[in-house]
Amino acid sequence: MDKKLVFFDIDGTLLDYDKKVPLSTKEAIHELKANGHEVAIATGRPPFLFKELREELGIDSYVSLNGQYVVYKGNLVYSNPIPPEVLHSLNEYAVSLDQPIIYTSEENTKMNMTYHKRVEASYAPHKLPIPECDPDYYLGRHIYQAALFCTKEEETSYIVKFDDLLRLVRWDEVGVDVIPNGGSKAAGIEKFIQHLGYKREEVIAFGDNLNDLEMLQFVGHGVAMGNADSVVKEVARYVTKDVDQDGIMHGLRQLGLLSVDSAVV
Repeated sequence: MDKKLVFFDIDGTLLDYDKKVPLSTKEAIHELKANGHEVAIATGRPPFLFKELREELGIDSYVSLNGQYVVYKGNLVYSNPIPPEVLHSLNEYAVSLDQPIIYTSEENTKMNMTYHKRVEASYAPHKLPIPECDPDYYLGRHIYQAALFCTKEEETSYIVKFDDLLRLVRWDEVGVDVIPNGGSKAAGIEKFIQHLGYKREEVIAFGDNLNDLEMLQFVGHGVAMGNADSVVKEVARYVTKDVDQDGIMHGLRQLGLLSVDSAVV
């Protein structure tokens, strides 16, 4: 069997509803690597927020921060920070509207205000700690992604103001990822496969959320989880079972990358 490169999203894909890795997923990834395939993570999270997961699964390659920070076997191969002048303008505009914004580097994340109920509402389902306040965190360091907390209606003014500078990717009713214009998981994966010399048809990706759309369309074999949004399922080449129904193992079997007698059925 030809060697493949397989990317996995985290929330709703590698992690179930309790934010744990199903046993079947651990066994599937172990067998996948034993069969000689490359395994990597593709996520909107910064590296420090999934370090334990990488250690648990033995994965040291990833496309993080929605494609802005790409690492292969522990070595940085691509980074794409938001320009400082754009960050300054974004911060001033968000502050003028009294809207929370979180700035993320590869090593930490800070919020521009002490507390906001929208942040709590968005972070709680993912069981993530709410960042500490540091309104000047974006100054003098590389910021690869921001999280803006606004409604769809409020988002319109940001789209107009930063149209050719930033890209906004919504992930819930009040949460929006902000990345450099042209950035995406797909763009990060493209840099990754160029570095290794893979062809797109040799690349597989599993995902479930709106920020996975371009990734699933870009790779040769896009797989939507059974718990994915209907829009995500529509663009995927394949649809597997839910994350809590051994979806990863089932999907890899569908693709012929795992034996049908893998341990968990």
